[in-house]
Amino acid sequence: MSRVRRVDVGGMVYHVLNRANFRSRLFRTPAHYQAFLAIVGESLTFVPMRILAYCLMPNHGHLVLYPRADGDLGKFLQRVTMTHTQRYHANTRTVGYGHVYQGRYKSLRVESDRHFLALVRYVERNAKRAGLVPKAEDWPWSSVHVRLYGSARERKMLRAWPVPEPPDYLKWLNHSQGKEESEKIRQAIQRSRP
Repeated sequence: MSRVRRVDVGGMVYHVLNRANFRSRLFRTPAHYQAFLAIVGESLTFVPMRILAYCLMPNHGHLVLYPRADGDLGKFLQRVTMTHTQRYHANTRTVGYGHVYQGRYKSLRVESDRHFLALVRYVERNAKRAGLVPKAEDWPWSSVHVRLYGSARERKMLRAWPVPEPPDYLKWLNHSQGKEESEKIRQAIQRSRP
């Protein structure tokens, strides 16, 4: 049975999620997070991609991407995941031990400005929701941290949002996200539908 063809249309915003196989730890040390972000940066030179937000968690990662042309999303993510898998196996000496990722990445199209803001909030507050930090901006492996405290090189990887940032964004980001809003995003991820 063949795989369902992915939607990969330029000019649309996508929420991309990829989990480690068996939900094991993908990132164990700061160097692991840095290596992954370096691969993302390298991949931008081959496939230009607008990165709007991200959050890397110990066993998975979220990216909010805005490709310019049809097919760019797949090309970019193929380069990132293939390079990361090869380097991960080489660095951990696990070549031949199986898959790094659970399966193909999930990519969900974002359908409106309101959904975009809810999604970015969901992604950027992921570490706070998991209890890893008291405030979302304290997690060093997220776009909100990079926008506030990152070096010029780190901030260069991020692009402007297609909608204005809400006033008092940090306060809104750190305020508890409604259970219904979070649940709708989780359901969309599980069903692989926008």
